[in-house]
Amino acid sequence: MNQKWSKKSIRSIQAAVLGISLLGLAGCGAKEDSAAPVISDPNKLTIGEIEAKAKKEGEINSAGMPDSWANWGQTWGDITKKYNLKHADTDLSSAEEIAKFEAEKQNATADIGDMGMSFAPIAVEKGLALPYKTSHWNDVPSWAKDDKGNWVVGYQGTISFLTNKNLVKNPPKSWDDILKGNYKVSIGDVLNGAQNQMGVLAAAMAYGGSESNIQPGIDFFAKLAKQGRLSLTDAKPANIEKGEVPVAIVWDFNALGYANQINRNQFDVSIPKEGSVVSGYTTIINKYAKHPYAAMATREYILSDQGQINLAKGYARPIRDDVKLPKDVENKLIPKAEYKNATPIKDPKAWEKTAKTLPQLWQEEVVVNVK
Repeated sequence: MNQKWSKKSIRSIQAAVLGISLLGLAGCGAKEDSAAPVISDPNKLTIGEIEAKAKKEGEINSAGMPDSWANWGQTWGDITKKYNLKHADTDLSSAEEIAKFEAEKQNATADIGDMGMSFAPIAVEKGLALPYKTSHWNDVPSWAKDDKGNWVVGYQGTISFLTNKNLVKNPPKSWDDILKGNYKVSIGDVLNGAQNQMGVLAAAMAYGGSESNIQPGIDFFAKLAKQGRLSLTDAKPANIEKGEVPVAIVWDFNALGYANQINRNQFDVSIPKEGSVVSGYTTIINKYAKHPYAAMATREYILSDQGQINLAKGYARPIRDDVKLPKDVENKLIPKAEYKNATPIKDPKAWEKTAKTLPQLWQEEVVVNVK
């Protein structure tokens, strides 16, 4: 049986529309729920106090953190053993996670979620996050965390090209290579997935755009669509294995994971030469969590040395540069030299604003041209 490496996609029109509303309407004055947080000031607690209380809770429920994504399986195994917890995950997209937290509130069935960086501020704006700064807070770069501790990136992703060499003789190494090709390129559902949105931003940056100017990326994919070469289907192992995805634009850790799952020698994985974007996935502790201490202990473990190494084993680059990776783990990753033109989001506020306009631009200028 093939493992599922990508997070669960939106499966109904209702969920898709909800995802669009989360991106497009988050800035329209959504009011924070008046209920008091579960814990008034988590950062006053010691790690020992958090761990002891987590063990008493005995349970942790997550959203969007399935075993097969970024090696969460090993991390959950470590966490549940260390704190004697039961664990269950509901595999959701970032937009679905926010919708779930907001719909359930005091009836929360998820304690913690893993969502794309562009979605995290929306969760905060809606009053859904419980702030907690771990003991490794100062080891995380400033671009990868919220000042108040509402969210923090656990692992980095850089947009890459995954090429099936059985279908494409000359794998693209640059965005220009893709434009000159004659094969289909999969980008997925830009309306709801952080990975897919970052694919557009990466293309924009490669052609002079920025967090506040997404138009070059829109223009790039509009050209592909007009050529009849753009696929809006998410690249998944089953589709890739069947030969339905010649080239996919995905996170580097997903590209490596898919390739190694199917047949590493069959695939080329590369970071586009002109430039790419580095972002990450954040942990959001649900403000209404039934097991808030277990959620805080989970965030603490994710940012620990072993937690970061676990993520690297799943091909995800740790957010902490000070963690020394075992040689065999480091060798599984793309050489650092390929990342020389890959840059993290420099203006999160600008990207947050742009991300809200992206769904409409995508629909009006790209999707209408898909053949």
